[in-house]
Amino acid sequence: MRLLSRVSLAAGAFDVAHTAGAPRLPVTVLQIGDGNFLRGFVDWMVDVANGAGLMSAGVAVAQPLDQGVAGLLNAQEGLYTVLLRGIEQGKEVEARRVVSCVSDALNPYAEWDRMLALATAPALRFLVSNTTEAGIADVAEPYTPGTCQQSFPAKVAALLHARFTALGGTPDSGLVLLPCELIEANGAKLKRIVLAHAKRWGLESGFAAWVEVHNHFLNTLVDRIVPGYPRDEAAALAATWGYEDPLAVAGEPFHVWVIEGPAALAEEFPLHKAGLNVVWTDDLQPYRTRKVRILNGAHTASALAAFVAGVDTVKGMMDDPTLSAYLNTVMFGEIVPFVPLPDAERQDYARTIMERFGNPYIRHELIAIALNSVSKWQVRVLPSLKDYAAAHGEAPDGLSFSLAALLRFYKGTLAADGTCSGSRDAGPYPIRDDAAVLTALSGAWAVHGGDPAALVKAVLSNAALWGDDLTRIPGLAHRTAAHLAVIEERGMRGALEALVS
Repeated sequence: MRLLSRVSLAAGAFDVAHTAGAPRLPVTVLQIGDGNFLRGFVDWMVDVANGAGLMSAGVAVAQPLDQGVAGLLNAQEGLYTVLLRGIEQGKEVEARRVVSCVSDALNPYAEWDRMLALATAPALRFLVSNTTEAGIADVAEPYTPGTCQQSFPAKVAALLHARFTALGGTPDSGLVLLPCELIEANGAKLKRIVLAHAKRWGLESGFAAWVEVHNHFLNTLVDRIVPGYPRDEAAALAATWGYEDPLAVAGEPFHVWVIEGPAALAEEFPLHKAGLNVVWTDDLQPYRTRKVRILNGAHTASALAAFVAGVDTVKGMMDDPTLSAYLNTVMFGEIVPFVPLPDAERQDYARTIMERFGNPYIRHELIAIALNSVSKWQVRVLPSLKDYAAAHGEAPDGLSFSLAALLRFYKGTLAADGTCSGSRDAGPYPIRDDAAVLTALSGAWAVHGGDPAALVKAVLSNAALWGDDLTRIPGLAHRTAAHLAVIEERGMRGALEALVS
């Protein structure tokens, strides 16, 4: 079986979309992160823009950790396949592209000199990252100019200082930083920590001023599900494609990248002109609210009920008539109307989300969504519930049921080692959350397990769990207790059937 190469790709040996000629382009983008998401999202976008003649951008991929795929990328000349499959407007769609914009890949822990050379090259303009939500953290560490820093923000601080020193701190030597980590105000937070490192390290004041004025730390919001290497299908796909690709990335067609930044920078990074769903805006917050409330909120409002009812995946939930009816009611009746965007836009986004949930090519485990559900419910669901209550004078029935389902999911046994497990008809399952949350909820069940109203009052009034006393929301405690009583009497599926009938 043949392997990918730039020569064979350029010669048309493979029937696949790609940038004509598969050139190895000069590096203008330094990417810290070598995972599936960045390769199936940012690099794919850059490659599409290159292919459309809108950019001529090479990407250098740096591993965020000592272990990574830089060696594999270099062995395959920076090439890999992105396979996109899903549902759009009710129809199955599929697209495949070999990405060729990755011009270099390296392990900065072993090749810090090469990393510095890339960072100080005058042609470099953009720095992209995805080091997980925990990556943008302020962890004090010594300045080690000759070796790789440990934390991601410290790496950025060291690289920017090297660039400042090498290029004289000129205005046009600043970079545009586009962090893709899924935290609020990711650009602003990264900038704050970089400046904190500079202060702790005692770097010259001119450097901090250059960082502040001439580097653009942009807040971004990203959205695409990228499960990664299609291991179970690899042999069949290779036979169909005519080549093997151990770096292939599978994802969904849906994508959106919202970037909070000036229009002038959009012209330098014109992904939006290549038919890609990239939005440049001066206010990212409405888009974050849309995603958190509609996508994440719908996940959290439905996942626990579906799991306890015996379903294991989001696709399974969408295929279940009772569960999909519940989700549809909650989504369009209780969440969408309170997202602060034009109605057509929020309705269209919600319909897209429902299609994404039903993607047959993505196996999204409900038990994974259930991780840390108390804090997720507070952030993702509670604001919609409060807005509904403010508009209608009482809590909505469907979101109240989601809270009852959460309490039932957390009905567990807390072990001496701090682990907690619950039980459904299909057997035991792990309950994963902060120790304080597990202690509070298992304790409430131990004391009030036979009295749903007392249990609901004890848990909802615990402001440490929710940031507020939820018993103050009109009708919420009553509705939640009533739903929990039915769940305990009839089981989760019986309660859901009664709710949607």
